[in-house]
Amino acid sequence: MYPRLLLAALALAAPTLRAQAPTSSSRPAIRPLGSVKAVSKDSLGTVNNIRALPGGKLLVNDITAKRVLLLDSTFAVLKVVADTTPGNPNAYGGGLASLIAFRGDSTLFVDAQSLSMLVIDANGEVQRVMSVPRAQDAMMLAAGGMGAGAYYSEGHLVYRGMPGMRMQMSSTGTPQMPTMADTMAITRVNLQTRVVDTLGFVKIPKTNTSINRTDDGKMNISIEVNPLPTIDDWAVLPNGTVGFLRGRDYHVDWVDANGTRRESPKMAFDWKRMTDEDKTKLVDSVKTILDKQAAANPSQGAAMASAFGAAMGGAGGARPQVVMRFEASAGPAGGAPARAPQISAPKINVVSASEIPDYQPPFFANNTRADADGNIWVLTIATKPQPAGSVYDVINSQGVVTERVLIPEGRTILGFGPGGVVYLAQRTPTSTVIERATVR
Repeated sequence: MYPRLLLAALALAAPTLRAQAPTSSSRPAIRPLGSVKAVSKDSLGTVNNIRALPGGKLLVNDITAKRVLLLDSTFAVLKVVADTTPGNPNAYGGGLASLIAFRGDSTLFVDAQSLSMLVIDANGEVQRVMSVPRAQDAMMLAAGGMGAGAYYSEGHLVYRGMPGMRMQMSSTGTPQMPTMADTMAITRVNLQTRVVDTLGFVKIPKTNTSINRTDDGKMNISIEVNPLPTIDDWAVLPNGTVGFLRGRDYHVDWVDANGTRRESPKMAFDWKRMTDEDKTKLVDSVKTILDKQAAANPSQGAAMASAFGAAMGGAGGARPQVVMRFEASAGPAGGAPARAPQISAPKINVVSASEIPDYQPPFFANNTRADADGNIWVLTIATKPQPAGSVYDVINSQGVVTERVLIPEGRTILGFGPGGVVYLAQRTPTSTVIERATVR
């Protein structure tokens, strides 16, 4: 994943980082996550997201096997809720799909391909089928995963919007790239009235994309990215409050379920200044890693682009997605319409060192979410040596960092259950092991 690539590059620049201010004394000490209570034994593919249910049961969205499973408290399979078996009325489509905690103990299973949402009860039974509120938002509703997707709150679905950007084709067959915004709206849609309103905006990395056409008619796409952008993130608490985590000064803006807006004070953080030498080292390190990976497996160009976008809030998966529609125009002198060109895998380039921020940002994109007890967990970027693993700041509803929790190396957070339960994923290229641990 891209954060691992960035961490490797940052490690080369870290020795010369200098602190902005001695704020470590006001931050909680890092402590390990509590013990693991259960481990899955059945074969699971790529688990995109989960839904914790009463009694320790778990709904699991296995996007590789394209199925939704109901597991008991020992992670044994109780039921296949949805899959691709012919004739199964609870079909799992071929596109994006996700689980959303719905009213009480019920769950929505959003299938972007069919524009539908299954309402699943706590026993894994499908009670009814709903249509998605707006067809154009189906992909973002079904994005799922860490720090993305949609959330239910007081009769509304809250999610990050997706811009539809239309790419026009010229008479020579060369597309004109649209401008990518550097902010995205967090929207809320009423499930009854379909009325949509905007709750706020989050800053995302701005990427520069260029296209050129070769003599043989192929389109080469070049994407320039900033490996260390200062961004925002967001999460929805169980009571419907939306928290906007600001990366520039590390504070939270809140929008309560009743519409009240408030702002928390800045949180303590070990800010590290990036010198000109640090910036140059980082850019060179990222370029070297990208070049090595591209040379080792040229076919992974598209996957590399997706990984970069995933980490930085760009296109793909659980991020803002750009829908580019190639519209053929009339050919030269009114001739036949130009045909859509063949497009090669995108090439990733890195911005100049001067565009790297002066201070290392506090967190990664798309690694922020709320637990079941009303706290926000955010994966932070290490600014000094720490134990192996990932450190999360745990922020309460008043915008105060109450804990810093170390997640074991090789694990990522899938989701949370009430009472301090944390579900972890240990992934291999072909499978996922789920673990249930406790905060303490």
